[in-house]
Amino acid sequence: MQITIISVGKLKEKYLKQGIAEFEKRLSSYCRLQLVEVNDEQAPETMSEKEVEQVKDKEGERILSKVKPGQHVIALDLAGRQRTSEAFARELEQLSIHGKSQIAFIIGGSNGLSQSVLSRADDRISFSHMTFPHQLMKLILVEQVYRAFRIMKGEPYHK
Repeated sequence: MQITIISVGKLKEKYLKQGIAEFEKRLSSYCRLQLVEVNDEQAPETMSEKEVEQVKDKEGERILSKVKPGQHVIALDLAGRQRTSEAFARELEQLSIHGKSQIAFIIGGSNGLSQSVLSRADDRISFSHMTFPHQLMKLILVEQVYRAFRIMKGEPYHK
């Protein structure tokens, strides 16, 4: 299985880089993992709704330019459906069984995802009703993907 995580913004925090690197290493025996970062749009702290949409649209264009034809796209979205770790593992396994072995997860910037990205998504997932920094979500997502593979293989990890 090929897992691609496309995210907005460059990861700067050392502790997040280290955590992600650890899960990249652990995942190497289960799948091919590719992390793709697109530049975030520079914007003032306070913006009108129209300006926020323009920022999301520009970031969305960058995101969509990295999505490959045939990829099953899963957007991380507050309005998405929440799942348990077991359900997430079953869904990844079902995708693989049905020939969808190219999966792209999308993590938007601090303003969220554009409508064009949400429209392209085959599915939307929410990890919580809470808002997390989008850079931290990358670490959480990689850990959950690792946990899913462990669950699929019946290996100890999930408790």
